[in-house]
Amino acid sequence: MTNQLPGKSTAKDVFSYLLMITMLYVGVVSFITLLFQYVNASFPDVLEYYPMGQYEAMRMAISALLIVWPVYMLTSWFIGKDLRVDGAKRDIWVRKWLLYLTLFVASLTVIIDLITLVNYFLNGEVTTRFVLKVLVVLIVAVAVLAFYLWELRRDPSAKTRVTKISAIVSSTVILIAIIAGFFIIGTPKEQRAMRMDEQRVYDLQSIQNSTLDYWIRKDVLPETLATLQDPFSGYVAPVDPLTGESYEYTVKGDLEFEMCAVFQTDNPAGMNPNGGVYPRAVYNVYSDSSFDIWTHGVGRTCFTRVIDPDLYDEVKAGF
Repeated sequence: MTNQLPGKSTAKDVFSYLLMITMLYVGVVSFITLLFQYVNASFPDVLEYYPMGQYEAMRMAISALLIVWPVYMLTSWFIGKDLRVDGAKRDIWVRKWLLYLTLFVASLTVIIDLITLVNYFLNGEVTTRFVLKVLVVLIVAVAVLAFYLWELRRDPSAKTRVTKISAIVSSTVILIAIIAGFFIIGTPKEQRAMRMDEQRVYDLQSIQNSTLDYWIRKDVLPETLATLQDPFSGYVAPVDPLTGESYEYTVKGDLEFEMCAVFQTDNPAGMNPNGGVYPRAVYNVYSDSSFDIWTHGVGRTCFTRVIDPDLYDEVKAGF
């Protein structure tokens, strides 16, 4: 038994409760964000312009949960242990204020969530995707509300298995959600391969833009990538980020050239892993009557570019 006066908060108490509640809020928001992205991936919206941006949100949510939730569980354990030693700390102001604040936030979340559901229902815009997101917020908010309502009423000195069961269940659910995320966004090794391929696409964009600029200035395509080297601007054609080898570049005609790279991942939609599609070529380039937006498979992939000279008459006239 400590010698502190009953109901008196110490600096340690303030630190512990502030850390626990902060980790709880960050963990809950990250968990909801992660589940939202699962819903987005399972029920894609045709109006969503950056569908691949969900990968970045998943990575951030998983990163936060891997760090925040263990800290929250450890802090909660220390606080519970302290309460069992000194039951008078049940009534300290920092505990009551922060727990009641948590109840207020959880209650407000449930109310706003239900209002939103009713509003969308009356407007005829209820979809499976929307309902699932509403349920996610509702279930998580109600769980937090129920647990901390019980926490405020319980006798800390009395033995209970509720805290242990809650810790096991919540940690298991979060662990399953994190593991499921790796099946969507891939392992760290797969993510690195995607970023390598992303850099390769940016490199090819740089090459095609420099090639176009060279043609506008000299009315002829560069014979090799070395021809693009400009000592005044400092431009040097990029190389493969993994092997350090030059990309393949071939002149196919007076206005046509081809660029090739070896990719590690499959990207049939030409999507940027960080969100949206890669920028299109700055020329009029057609492939099967559609713009080639850097689609590629695993292995060597080539991109043919054809310059439409009529698009650049005014630009060339300025030189």
